[in-house]
Amino acid sequence: MIKGSVWKFGRDIDTDVIIAGRYCNISDPDELAKHVFEDLDPTFVGRFVQGDVIVADANFGCGSSREVAPLCLKAAGVAAVVAPSFARIFYRNAINIGLPIFEIPSVAKFFEQRQSIQIDPGTGMISNLSTGASFQAAPFPEFMQKIIGAGGLVNYASERIGGLGNEK
Repeated sequence: MIKGSVWKFGRDIDTDVIIAGRYCNISDPDELAKHVFEDLDPTFVGRFVQGDVIVADANFGCGSSREVAPLCLKAAGVAAVVAPSFARIFYRNAINIGLPIFEIPSVAKFFEQRQSIQIDPGTGMISNLSTGASFQAAPFPEFMQKIIGAGGLVNYASERIGGLGNEK
């Protein structure tokens, strides 16, 4: 279960806003996390609490196909991102690094900054604990839940490959 406060963003939040291009040569996720949304809100990292959730309007993660965009969100402690739609490459990159993302049409209008949110990743049920409203996102297929649960595709593949030698 994911439970935290909402950080609300508008539509068309592109990867340049998530992490500025000048930081894309940094390979350390912890260092990347220090610069999340820096050009949009320089105080974000100092106010964000690990485990909080981003709720945004449509087309989150559009722009450049930067794998570091979902990586820096996860490294900063973002527990999940909820939006009506995601750029396809951002969606795939998020799953590949184990960042849960949920699509629900028009969801942004039902949440305000700092409201309490709860997400059941297994069922796709998302609740605004501040208002009592609930929303149903399509749950991830089982194999995608396993990828996210493992912390990303590389970890998932390592677990599967590592387990092959032990099966008889």
